[in-house]
Formats: sequence, structure tokens, C-alpha cells
Amino acid sequence: MKRVYVAMATDVYHSGHINIINEAAKHGKVIVGILTDEAIATYKRPPLLDTEERMKIVSGFKHVEEVVIQESMDYTDILRKLKPDYVLHGDDWRTGHMQLIRERVISVLSEWGGDLIEVPYTRNLSADKLSRQISGKLTTPGQRLVKLHKLLQLRPYIRAIDTSNGLTGIVAENARVMDESTLTVKEFDALWISSLCDSAFKGKPDIELVDLTSRINTIHEIMEVTSKPIILDGDTGGKIDHFPFHVKTLERIGVSAVIIEDKTGLKQNSLFGTDVEQVLDDPKEFAAKISAGKNAQVTREFMIIARLESLIAGKTVDDALMRAKIYIDAGADAVMIHSKEKTGEDIFEFMRRFREYSASIPIVVVPTTYNQFCEEELHKNGANIIIHANHLLRSAYPAMMKTAESILVNGRSKEASDAYCMPIQEVLTFI
Repeated sequence: MKRVYVAMATDVYHSGHINIINEAAKHGKVIVGILTDEAIATYKRPPLLDTEERMKIVSGFKHVEEVVIQESMDYTDILRKLKPDYVLHGDDWRTGHMQLIRERVISVLSEWGGDLIEVPYTRNLSADKLSRQISGKLTTPGQRLVKLHKLLQLRPYIRAIDTSNGLTGIVAENARVMDESTLTVKEFDALWISSLCDSAFKGKPDIELVDLTSRINTIHEIMEVTSKPIILDGDTGGKIDHFPFHVKTLERIGVSAVIIEDKTGLKQNSLFGTDVEQVLDDPKEFAAKISAGKNAQVTREFMIIARLESLIAGKTVDDALMRAKIYIDAGADAVMIHSKEKTGEDIFEFMRRFREYSASIPIVVVPTTYNQFCEEELHKNGANIIIHANHLLRSAYPAMMKTAESILVNGRSKEASDAYCMPIQEVLTFI
């Protein structure tokens, strides 16, 4: 009897999936491949149901005679192992990010004379669309809070980008591209709410002038239009007596992590480096602040991340390592190492030496000045969370300035609209 392979990468099953299985049964024995949690997490939200639960559900479907695990979006390994006569899939993958995967399937099947069968996609039904709708509806504060912790377990590293309002949140939520080398969909895993960007969009200097109440209003704006976990730039964390209350508030509204830096006094942006006075906090005092925050939190998953400013203040990697160990002993869930040097040598030295101290504690990096290094290289050298910290802000300002100047130069908006602006109808489709 001929064998038909069907892959399923969802935990939201609908009539379209049943139709696929019924069609497959017309051609032979139906084998369904269930993608692992890790494989699904490479291109969309982690599944609400784990691999074992999804296997049990699908094994109960009529006509399904065998259920196997597919380890990645790339079918190559599982197809070469099973050598099915047919692979059956909806015709929706002929275009878009799945097209490359389709081409690979056809190539592999040709090795033993197998064929691809495509059936008309069930219109008006999309597992991805339903998944996004469900994800949005189920994104309660508690569910959002735990996402970062879960993603750190499922993905090699976390990729975050700055969000400062609802619009940048929509961009960060929906930006997706296909990585042709790995046949995986790349997207941002988390949202970074930076004090620099939040202040700049409000037209204020980055000196902790924007208070926590205003920062929380920004968080709420972003939460209304996104579902991804939020990492908050908490500046210094404020006074030690206040920080536990900040932690409780952030945890209650669904923020996944707060990063606080070990500086004191009037805040000066770290990218000024030693051009301005950067005063480091006493490490034991800062450790006490971390402990106070950890003692105040309720959930296990909320993360307090210690941001090490030693390199910013002109100190050594030795100083950063000394502080990191004290902060970890105080309960910090991860460390962020920051530098304004363009070579990245001090960052790589820190990561190498910190990994000798701990192989598991997450390291956060913000490669704003050393952005010649790809995420994979940073990860291979120890980074677990990589934050692209201010790029949406920095790209928005020059674009808006060009538009404004064009209107002034031409005395009308036509040239600006033609050169720099998307049609207003498209704007109305994503808000």
C-alpha cells in the first residue's frame, strides 16, 4: 500500500486540516508528521499544546494510521527516513515564505520517484490567522509574562527590537522574512521598551525624566496591539525602597523582564561613554536592590536582569565580572553587558570569561556600536538575548524629516507622498 506524508505545524486544527487528511487517505496510508515545539517556535508563537498533546489529538483523527515527529521546518530528514510515495499539502505554499520549502520537498521526493500532491487550500480558513487571533485573545498579562522564559528554553537565542508606541509595536509584531539558508521564518521574538526611545518619542531627554506612570502608559499602548513578551528598560530601577513596588506593578501588567543598570546619580545615556560622568553604584548596594525586587515578585518566570555598566564607565572586564557574580548571587536572572566600543573585543572577552563562570545564566547584549557582528556569531560566543535597541526610532526620524522638508521645499505634499509615503489605504489596513 502506498504511503502519504502530511506535515502539521499547528495546534489550531480546523476543517481544512480534516480535508487534507481525507484527501491523503484517497492515495494510501496516511502518516502525519507533527512539528516539535522547538521547530514551531522557529517561525511563530510557541504552541499552546506541547508536542505529545498534539500527537495524541492528531492520532485520533479518522484515516490517520501513524504519527511521527518532524524536527524542523525542512522536510528533508523525515522524508529520507520514511521515503513516502506522496507528500500532500495545500496549494497555499506555492507563494510566500513557504515556497522554498515546497521546492526542497519536490527535490527530495525525486530521489526515489515520489510525488507531491497539492489540493486547493480551504479558503477563508488559515491556521496562522486563527493562531494569531487566538494568541491575541489569550494574551492575558499572565500568559504574556511567561513567554520570554519559555522562549529562552525553546530557541537558541532571543531577538528583540525597540518599540516605543503602538505603531512600532505593530511593526515589531508583524515583521517576518524567510531565511533561505535554514528554511526558517525569522521574526522578532520580544519587544524592547527603551527609556531612550520612549523619551525621544515624547520629545524628552533620556535622563529618567519620563516617570514610571508615563512608561506604563506606553507599555499599555504597545500591549493593546501586540502579543510578544516585553523587556523593559528600567534605567537604574529607582530607589531601593521603590523598586519592589515597580516589580510588582510590572509583573501584574504582564511585562516579562526588567533590566536595571548599576549606575547612580543623574542618568547619562550609556552611549556617551566617558565623555560624560558615569557614576557606578556600589555593587553591594545594587545587589541589595536586586534582592529586594526578587523578594517582591510573585511569579517564577518574571526576570530581573542586571545591566553591567563597567565598560561604559571606563572600567575593566574584571570589574564587570566581579559585579556580575555579586548580582547573580543576589538573585539576578541574567546579566546584560554593555559597551560603546566598536570592535566588540571587550564584549567577547566578557562573554568568554563569564561562560567559564556559568554556562547557563543568560547573557544579554545590545550591539548598537558593534553591529558588524551577526546574531549567530554573538550567540555562538555566549549571547542569549540580542536587542536591537533603537533602530525603529533612528529610522523613523530621518524619514519624517525628509517628508517635512519636501513639503516645505515644494509648497505641496505631492512630491513627499510620491517619494516617501505609503498610500493611506494601506495605513488603514494595519491599524
